[in-house]
Amino acid sequence: MQIDANGISINYQVDGPDGAPVVTMSHSLAATLDMWGPQMAPLTDKYRVIRYDTRGHGGTEAPEGPYSLEMLATDVRRMLAALGVERTHWVGLSMGGMIGQTLALSHPDLFLSLSLCDTSSRIPAEAGPAWEERIGVAGSDGMAALVEGTIDRWFTPPFREARADVVDPIREMIRDTPPAGFIGCCHAIRELDLTDRLSAIKIPTFIVVGEDDPGTPVAASEAIHEQIAGSELVVLKSAAHLSNLEQPDAFNDALLAFLTRQS
Repeated sequence: MQIDANGISINYQVDGPDGAPVVTMSHSLAATLDMWGPQMAPLTDKYRVIRYDTRGHGGTEAPEGPYSLEMLATDVRRMLAALGVERTHWVGLSMGGMIGQTLALSHPDLFLSLSLCDTSSRIPAEAGPAWEERIGVAGSDGMAALVEGTIDRWFTPPFREARADVVDPIREMIRDTPPAGFIGCCHAIRELDLTDRLSAIKIPTFIVVGEDDPGTPVAASEAIHEQIAGSELVVLKSAAHLSNLEQPDAFNDALLAFLTRQS
């Protein structure tokens, strides 16, 4: 489904019973709302789940120009307002977690809870050249040139070898991401610097990370955990960046237990 918000057309999907508490799910860079497939059956038993494609991804418009996290946060805030959603649980992975932190700081009343998955609150200066390289490659060679390097960061080697049924669709998501959208979101992510502000977040917060995540490592989640009072941290064994896909049962159990405690 499509809805106009913040000057663009946003692709979204709603599943689950009418009148149930809302859970909004925000995907990683170079993915789509389909990334959340393994979470849908357990969540939609009790929750009204809204998934959406971030600006520049999937079925959402991909305008040229650098984006900001504030822009991406405004997109989803206005989408939710257009859908009549006043409060929601938030589940964001990687870039989705960065958007969630940005929204939690600017519009805390929107959230019933905040789940931050395989994400970070700061991009260190030394990571700048890596982001510049990705932006350059996407602009000159297209997304196909970034597929295998991304897959190597997102899944552990044993999982890549054994689960082509999961990994190959993610390869296609990366390849199909519009370069303008990828580049725009890279600019937003590169400017991430929220760690010192996170102590202002009073929303119930759940943090989950794969123990083998090289991009947003356990230390990044520990830094968030230290800043947000009362937050919960779970480290999933045998998982890299897309822990929701590599260890779906453990991810779902931990997430649902947290959401249940909020009700």
